[in-house]
Amino acid sequence: MSKSFFVSDIHLGLQSEGEERAKIRCFEKLAGMVRDERASLYMVGDILDYWMEFRHVVPKYFDGFLCTLRELARNDIEVHYFAGNHDFDLGDYFASHLGVKIWYGMRETMIDGRKFCIAHGDGLDRSDIGYRLFVRFVRNRFNLSLLSALQPDLVIAVMRAFSRLSRKHGASAHRYESDFLFRYADALVREKDFDYFVCGHSHVEDRKQLSNSRSEYINLGTWINGSYPCGVFENGVFSLRHLS
Repeated sequence: MSKSFFVSDIHLGLQSEGEERAKIRCFEKLAGMVRDERASLYMVGDILDYWMEFRHVVPKYFDGFLCTLRELARNDIEVHYFAGNHDFDLGDYFASHLGVKIWYGMRETMIDGRKFCIAHGDGLDRSDIGYRLFVRFVRNRFNLSLLSALQPDLVIAVMRAFSRLSRKHGASAHRYESDFLFRYADALVREKDFDYFVCGHSHVEDRKQLSNSRSEYINLGTWINGSYPCGVFENGVFSLRHLS
């Protein structure tokens, strides 16, 4: 049976130079494990703190991350990337140049006989009109084409500003998001049959059984607090681990 790794909310580009180097080292370690074990990698949103795709320019800040993905592609490793509320529009580069499968919103998929519902977690609250308008603006093809025609350094500054708009600060906001995501998964399991609901977004690593006493809610946590959690699914069992 195959093995799958899951990670979310690394937020590359957010922190100090030292913290960014540590995150890249851990991501390279994770990618090495995925490659050596011929596993699959699921990146469940906000891997980058911001992203803008240009026609002829690739932002050098994320060079280490992109080179690591390219190495996985050369080894025919299956990589899935779920867009989050920071890496909100991934364009064509990841799919056409790196062989990464891009997903928006929630996706239901079978992995080794178990049904997964996978989503970053943003946009699931249908009552959040402000966020829904924000997403429509930042993923609008016309708006993005205008931005990509401007000087890259200026545009990256704009995208970093969008990223700050998309970030809610404080433990209370994270706890609210985490509680909402659990309630969402618990309501969803009454409508759909699945084994695991896997998400990120709230930065609160968590694992709980849902009300059907069989399915599980799993939040992958974040890498911005000095720890490096990831999920591993192997032989029908999902576990949460930490990279050192």
